[in-house]
Formats: sequence, structure tokens, C-alpha cells
Amino acid sequence: MSRVYILSFLSIFFISGAAVAQENAPNTFTLDQCVKYALENSYNIANAKIDEQIAVAKVKETIGIGLPQISGSAGVTHNQKLSRFFTTYDPNGGFIDLSGVPGIQPGDVVAAQNFFQLKSSGMASLSVNQIIFNGSYLVGLQAANAYKELSVKTTTQTNEQVVVQVTKAYYSVLVNRERMKLFDSNINRVDSLLIITKAMNENGFAESIDVDRIQVTLNNLKTEKSKFEKLQQLSVELLKFQMNFPLGQPIEVLGELNEEIIDVSLDEYLRDWDYKNRPDYQLLETNWKLQNLNIKNNYAAALPSLSANANLGYSTQSPDIGGLFKTNSGISDNGGIGPDRWYSFSSFGVNLNIPLFSGLQRTYKVQQEKLQLQKIENGFKSIEKAIDLEIKQATINYQNSMEALRSQEQNMDLAANVARVTKIKYEQGVGSNLEVIDAESSLKETQVNYYNALFDASISKIDLDKAFGKLLPASTHEN
Repeated sequence: MSRVYILSFLSIFFISGAAVAQENAPNTFTLDQCVKYALENSYNIANAKIDEQIAVAKVKETIGIGLPQISGSAGVTHNQKLSRFFTTYDPNGGFIDLSGVPGIQPGDVVAAQNFFQLKSSGMASLSVNQIIFNGSYLVGLQAANAYKELSVKTTTQTNEQVVVQVTKAYYSVLVNRERMKLFDSNINRVDSLLIITKAMNENGFAESIDVDRIQVTLNNLKTEKSKFEKLQQLSVELLKFQMNFPLGQPIEVLGELNEEIIDVSLDEYLRDWDYKNRPDYQLLETNWKLQNLNIKNNYAAALPSLSANANLGYSTQSPDIGGLFKTNSGISDNGGIGPDRWYSFSSFGVNLNIPLFSGLQRTYKVQQEKLQLQKIENGFKSIEKAIDLEIKQATINYQNSMEALRSQEQNMDLAANVARVTKIKYEQGVGSNLEVIDAESSLKETQVNYYNALFDASISKIDLDKAFGKLLPASTHEN
């Protein structure tokens, strides 16, 4: 029985330990995962998506303008002292018999007591207004949808910017990591050479100055590695920042940067090229659509508008406010005596508004909007030229960087072979210590040049993808 308890305890212990180890393991990310995380957590993208939601709400708000507009009102009024009723005395007739007033003369103004109104009154009404036809409203619906489309295109452009920033930071981490491996390899190789030289010195086949030279080279390599480790930490932090990943949490970057990843066919890029692949061009197209709707809206403002309205309610009067709220105050439409009743009223109507002359304001508004449209159309020509130049620059930079990469790769291979042969000759006593150190320095220089060229080529590949609008999936380019 105790054995069962011990086994159970050990099982729980190891399972718990494994869970803790898994929980404490650093997050691992490939390039696609880095980009995905950034797109899901970027504040700029979050704000762009909020703008999309605002645009959707704006569309619904605009739709609501064309729905029935209903409002209700209710109120009570008590006149502590009613205003007088004014009239002129006419002995031959009149609404009020004033013949009994002492000293009154024909044509005199008389301020009589207001017996047409009781001191307290109450009213409750419901008003309904409905657009039947309004050209500006119809254009507004189209503009609201175009505004929504504009917010979507803006989000796409923001996505592209995030992808560029994250990808460049990711490649920087990969290149620096390869450089760190080179430091370890060079240190191991020079350290091995130092051991051999020390042994040769002890046996009288090498001078102490040869040992010192190699020791200096080894110390310099270790110092450079220490500095570069800090730079690598900074590049990782930059990647976290671009991803909006918590800076206090560890992260492990997966993947390797090599020529195969960045080697592409320019013919394939040119085969399906279209300006509409670019998010900035799509954004300009949407602005052009909105500007056309602005012109259309100004024309629509000159069209007649038709609307219907209705007003329904109840009203009553009473000598005092309490009478308005008596429990026996029924609703009657049959007339009768007594103020303590609520009587209904209603009205219906149709309004036709025909703009006739606005002092030529609409004419000049249309003229202004058309001129704005011309500016946008000029913007198409300008952005197309700018994109053409960007593509040419990106293509040339990519071609140059790939040529430089291949050249530096050959130089690195040659320098590695020279360093290997020089070391062998030195170990066999037919080479000098200075030749070995020079060969090691040349090898390190070519390695640095190679990875600089590799990083430049990767950046030029990103710029090439951006120039051709290939950074984002094709689905994001659909209207």
C-alpha cells in the first residue's frame, strides 16, 4: 500500500515539475508567428480596427436618418395669472358685449378677462417624420459605405507597415545569431592554435612573441563577442517592441537566414504586377470614390425633397393642476361639459421642398469639389511614378545585394581555405605565426562582410516585396 502512495507521489511530482518547466519555457516564434502575433497585438492595428468599427457605426447612423423619426412630448402648465384678452369696442357687434361698461366709447381698447383659457393645461403628443425622397440622403448612404471601405484600406496599409518592421527586426536577430556562432567558431579555432603554439614554444619550435600575438587575437575576439552579445540582446528587444511582445518575458526566435529564403525570380514579380496591389494606391482609389460622391451630393442638394409628418396627442385644461390628474379624468372625443377630460387631436401632412436659387453657392461648391477631384487624379499620376521609381530602386538594390552576397560568400570560402592551409603549414613548421594571424584576421573580416551582405540582401528583399505589394496575402487586396 505504501508503494502505491510513493508511486502516486512521484507521478504527481514529475507531472508538476514538467508543467512548471513548460510554463517557464520561453516563447518560440518563427517569422510567420512573429508577424501573426504583431498583427494581433499591435496598438496601431488595434486603433485601425477601431476606426473600422466606427465606420460601421457611421454607416448604420446614416441609414437611421432614412428611418421614421419619432419623438414624444408631455407637459403641464399652470398660469397663476392669465394674460388679459384685448379688443376694441364696437357697439354694432363684436365678439364680447361691452355695452354695460361705464363710459365706454366706440373704438376704445378694452382689456377683458381671459375667459377662453383655464389656468392649468396639459398636453401629451407624438410626432412622426419620414423622408420619402432626399437625394442627399441617398448619396450619403453610398458615401458611408465608401468611408467604411476607406477605414479597411487604412488598416491594410497599417498591416503592411507592421509586417515590414517585424520582418526586418526578425532578420536582424537571425543574422546576429549567425554572427554569434562565428565568434564561437573563431574563438575555438584561435584557442586551439594558441594551445599548439604554446606547446611548440615549450619545445623550442616557436617564440614567446608568437604566443603573445595569438593571445592578443584571442582576447580581442572574446571582447568583441561580449559586446556583440549585448547588441544581440538589443536586437531581440527591438523585435519584441515591434511585435508588442512583453519586454520582460523571454522569447526564442526559430529559423535560419540563408540565401534560399531571399532568392526570388524578378520575372515572377513582374508577371502579375498591378498598381492595385499596393495598399497606398488602393487608399487613393477609395479617396477618389469619396470625392466623386461629394460632387454627386452637391448635385443632389439641388433636387426636390419630399417628407411626411404626423402629429398625434391629447390635451386638456383645468382650473387647477390637480384637476389634470383626477382619477375620473377620462378621455373623450364626444365633447361635453367639464375640463377634466383629455381630448385627442391629430394632424398629417406632406412637405415638398424645392430649392430654386441659392445665390450660385451650389455651383461654386461643385466647382470646388471638381477641382479637388482633379488633384486626386493628379495624385494617381504622381503615385504611379513614385511606385515605378520605388520598384526600380528596390530591384536594383536587390540585384546588387544578391551579387554582393554571392561575392562575399566566395571570399569567405577562400579566406577559410587560406586560414586552414596556413595553419597546417605553421603546425608543420613551414609557415610563420604572422601569416596565421593575418589569415585569421582576413577570415574574420570576410565573415563579417558576408553576414553584412546577407542582412543587406534580406532587407532589400523586404523592400522589393513592399514595392510590388507582396508583403500581405492577396485576400487583403480585394475590395
